[in-house]
Amino acid sequence: MNKLSLIIRKEYVQRVSKKSFLLLTFLLPFLFVAMIFLPLWLNRIKSGEVRNVVIVDKTGKYAPLFEDTDSYRFLHGDKSLEAYRADDNREIFAILNISSDLLQDPSAATLYSEKQIPNDLSSLVNRVLTKRMEQDKLASFQIPDLERIIEESRVSFNIHTIKWGKDGSEHVSSTLITQLTGFLSTFIIYMFILMYGAMVMQGVMEEKTSRIVEIMVSSVKPFDLMMGKIIGIGLVGLTQIFLWGILVGILLVAGGLFFPGLTQTDATAPVQAGGMAIDTSALQWIAALQSVNFIEIISYFILYFIGGYLLYASVFAAIASAVNSPEDTQQFMVPITLILAFALYVGIYSSENSDGSMAFWCSLIPFTSPVVMIMRIPFEVPLWQKLLSITLLFATAIGMACFAAKIYRIGILMYGKKPHLKEILKWITFR
Repeated sequence: MNKLSLIIRKEYVQRVSKKSFLLLTFLLPFLFVAMIFLPLWLNRIKSGEVRNVVIVDKTGKYAPLFEDTDSYRFLHGDKSLEAYRADDNREIFAILNISSDLLQDPSAATLYSEKQIPNDLSSLVNRVLTKRMEQDKLASFQIPDLERIIEESRVSFNIHTIKWGKDGSEHVSSTLITQLTGFLSTFIIYMFILMYGAMVMQGVMEEKTSRIVEIMVSSVKPFDLMMGKIIGIGLVGLTQIFLWGILVGILLVAGGLFFPGLTQTDATAPVQAGGMAIDTSALQWIAALQSVNFIEIISYFILYFIGGYLLYASVFAAIASAVNSPEDTQQFMVPITLILAFALYVGIYSSENSDGSMAFWCSLIPFTSPVVMIMRIPFEVPLWQKLLSITLLFATAIGMACFAAKIYRIGILMYGKKPHLKEILKWITFR
């Protein structure tokens, strides 16, 4: 046990002290938070340039509808479209040509420009013209006050979802928050199992090709050597997850404090209640977040990460010990990656039907359960399913570790030729 702890410590300290680990651990949270806040911040920055848009309206009823904005100035055209195209006027950014009544011919409006039409300009033109076409359509029915009737009949409704607790308590719930929690957990566990499992394979391969392992096995049992590497690298993964969670949380809070109005839109505008501004949307989100049992999700996440990592890391270690070059390991990575990708696919789509047969069985099969079950847990999976899934996962992981150790103890010292399947089976039965 003392030698095993030394190997675990060596693997852990060696990897967490690398510059690549420190750089990835502390840089990635900043990149993740920047992906959230930077697009919102850039979307609010105005270039200050006002572009001229000429409207050539042969009908005369659409041009007066356009009003100038902070980005565009609309000018009534007094020449034909051909004349404007022949005129080399760099001050004109775009030309809106309307040749006839759009209600009779919707294709009669075209927006021309020498550059790519910005999305905000095309959206603005579509919105203005659509509103006028709707008014013309309503007027064609010749029903008094029809437009007012339709406007008053429009209703905005959003159903409130409440989740009952076992103690009879009620909590505001949100399917969107539940799905996002599952998506994030599923993607992280998928990436970490694949990334740190491949790290085990790379570490075993490096020791074998450099012949360092020949010296190490003279004083350490092959099983302790393999498990020390697997556990040490697994602890590195848990450390990185822990640090990422803390850093992302701090950065998100800091971003909200420094940019309090950055994510506020019309739909989240505060309302006045008793002289105090209350952001009703924010309150609903906070209430919905409180309904999610994050302690349970984090606890099961750690369990499934440990079980899934142990399972796949054992497979990776056995593969690396049985081959002779890093190139040979790539062909074995394909089926493993496909299994994990299939589990990710099932996990993502199980959010729409978390109790479906595909989601149920894949959350019990050990090779897919770490990715699929962590997606289902936010949707209130029965306790017996979670216990059965974890039992099968850890039982299979321990069995796979013992199975891989028998291949590892012989394959790690084999050089020169690629072993056949029959020969590997002999390694397993060899005592």
